[in-house]
Amino acid sequence: MRLLGTGSRRVGAVALTAGSVVASGALPAYAQGPAQAQEATPLRANGLERAAQQSGPSGVTASGAFLLDGTANRALWGKGAGAKREMASTTKIMTAVVVVTTKGVDLGRRITIRKEHRDYVAKWGASTADLRTGDKLTARQLLYGLMLPSGCDAAYALADTFGKGSSRGARTKSFIAQMNRKATELGMRDTKFDSFDGISKSGNNYSTPQDLAKLTRYALGSKNLRKVTGATRTSQKATNGRTYTWYNTNQLLGAYDGVVGVKTGTGSKAGPCLVFAATRGQRTVVGVVLNGKDRYRDATRMLDWAFKQKTASPLELRLLPRGVQRD
Repeated sequence: MRLLGTGSRRVGAVALTAGSVVASGALPAYAQGPAQAQEATPLRANGLERAAQQSGPSGVTASGAFLLDGTANRALWGKGAGAKREMASTTKIMTAVVVVTTKGVDLGRRITIRKEHRDYVAKWGASTADLRTGDKLTARQLLYGLMLPSGCDAAYALADTFGKGSSRGARTKSFIAQMNRKATELGMRDTKFDSFDGISKSGNNYSTPQDLAKLTRYALGSKNLRKVTGATRTSQKATNGRTYTWYNTNQLLGAYDGVVGVKTGTGSKAGPCLVFAATRGQRTVVGVVLNGKDRYRDATRMLDWAFKQKTASPLELRLLPRGVQRD
């Protein structure tokens, strides 16, 4: 085990500190387009792979879990990997993906925080980036507010900006429709979104561990999202001079060798959730835990096991579909 310690982190916004820490480690250059939606190669029931499928990491307590060799795009192990479950704030991975893959997106675009964005988190008792009404931040800055402290106010501001329509309700509905279209494009057959942040109003916000791993492999093809998800903390200044300092809720960052993200989530029905990824050398492993009892311990056991498994040969890797990152 390579867990170096977890410890609690502050969540939210605090003024007058600066700097950000980004996890190191190069990730494979994945395609940012429909070609990326290819299915992960299933485990073949013979030899070493059969043994891996039967045994897997020991002691994983989550109801749903999945491991994907992101470099070879090959399934390594799963537990209830195809079962639909609520995913809480891991939803925000798709929120971020829709933003960065919007045609002609300008991440330097300034977005004004509205009173409705703040009222929303107060109404639902939601996790917040503590955005202040009237402040202007760029879309790039709001991605940090979305992914580090898991700000539902940041999610609302982004959906309100990148959705289409003459009213706030129409724009957020349009944005959620974009999330579902992207899920279809990526072949996420057992996923549906009814919210931009994981706060489900109808109970129709769900995915599977396997689908979330597929989404995460795609998301990590964006250098912008890799930088955001790998930051343990960041300070971002609004145009009026107010400084927001956000700390990442993902306790694996800085605690487990090679972790590069990705997103936490917690809900009354979803339970503790964690989507994570780690890179060793040229190999990246993506993992998902849904409805876990001890998500960080589960993730550690899964990664320890995954990095001991056979990787694809250099020839196999050369034959995999490749593409050019769009950002």
